[in-house]
Amino acid sequence: VQLQAYGGGLVQPGGSLRLSCAASGFQVPYYYIGWFRQAPGKEREWISCIKNIHDVRDYEDSVRSRFTVSTDSAKNTAYLQMNNLKPEDTGIYYCARLSEMYTEGPNCLRWVDRYDYWGQGTQVTVSS
Repeated sequence: VQLQAYGGGLVQPGGSLRLSCAASGFQVPYYYIGWFRQAPGKEREWISCIKNIHDVRDYEDSVRSRFTVSTDSAKNTAYLQMNNLKPEDTGIYYCARLSEMYTEGPNCLRWVDRYDYWGQGTQVTVSS
């Protein structure tokens, strides 16, 4: 099982980025895929997740109206579309797969330690 997150960069406030999380070794639609953010000097925090086969999507309140999570089964990839970016969105963004022991649950889980496979992270910097 491997995850590779990419697509980060430098963007001005109000701009957009789309992050990708390419997966191998499992089928993305059948698992919860979480997105996390770690700002400088802060702990890693959950911001979104998706389980496509059950049409489950969830967002942290500060990104709910600006970010959209999705998957592409053919490419076995998850995406995080980020619009109207703010300086406080700056950080390293990670994608991760929820542990199989929680896969059949009805909801996204927000705790970092429930996720067992992680991508390497991609830097997002929002600055003018």
